[in-house]
Amino acid sequence: MVLQRQASLEEDPLELLELPVPEPRPDEVRIRVTVCGICRTDLHVVEGELPAHKLPIIPGHQIVGMVEKLGSKVVNWSGGERVGVPWLYRTCGECRFCRSGRENLCDNPWFTGYDADGGFAEYMVAPADFVYRLPANYTDVEAAPLLCAGVIGYQALQATGLQSQGKLGLFGFGSSAHIVIQVARHRGLEVYVVSRTEKELALARELGAHWTGRIDEDMGAFLDAGIVFAPSGELLVEALKKLDKGGRIVSAGIYTTPLPGFDYSLIYPEKCLTSIAHTTRENVKRFLEIAAELKIKTQSNVYDLDDANIALLNIKRSKVSGSSVLRVG
Repeated sequence: MVLQRQASLEEDPLELLELPVPEPRPDEVRIRVTVCGICRTDLHVVEGELPAHKLPIIPGHQIVGMVEKLGSKVVNWSGGERVGVPWLYRTCGECRFCRSGRENLCDNPWFTGYDADGGFAEYMVAPADFVYRLPANYTDVEAAPLLCAGVIGYQALQATGLQSQGKLGLFGFGSSAHIVIQVARHRGLEVYVVSRTEKELALARELGAHWTGRIDEDMGAFLDAGIVFAPSGELLVEALKKLDKGGRIVSAGIYTTPLPGFDYSLIYPEKCLTSIAHTTRENVKRFLEIAAELKIKTQSNVYDLDDANIALLNIKRSKVSGSSVLRVG
């Protein structure tokens, strides 16, 4: 499914095309894709909230498949191994961020399905050092959402600073939030969930939320930290109003609408509003280890590859809860 030009999902911008099977470069592997998770970032790429880096482009960055062919310099993989490919496609390895262990802030990164063709296709190639072995106790459909929704949710949870106690707010309850709530509950955190849709609130209650409701409702407590998943600057400001002294709000999205002006009292005393960016390979590996231990329940809406426009439109219109996954191979 190829994006030739950025446009509204109502225009069905993704086209089903026959393309040549890609050949891996010396440091790459070719992967036969079985499934690919669908992310709100894909929506931002398709509709243009994120400026195009490469057109045409094949989106998709929660990829599960089998290694089919090795580049001439690849020694750490074998044909037939199941692998996953996330958002971070490759980094420069040379800038000050890469050299200091912060490759998520690389000055010259490539992202899967944005700078390089992704997983809305039967085949894709990826650098061998940026693909991952997946927990054996997950099916392909179950594993796909771990590769972005799970990884980013875990990174955002780490950024809150909460470990074994405290009140955590989740603002927006889509693919990422329905995974991170399970990690948070395992840590012993009380989780408060805000959403506009009853379907998402019902899933949150099923997964153990202490409180669920809408942003204008009283939670009955102030939060120690919160994660905002919805791409709304207004919601970021509203989340600050729910925060106790010394708390932190983490924006987990790659895009959000502009923040409205707000009173200084919303960040005083010692309240923090911050964001996370992308991920690191070490973070992906650590989260996949945790996922293997916890056997996180991922709820997925499964579509055929040629229904990618419909799947993304359903996410845009908040018609689904949990994750969405394309069945490719």
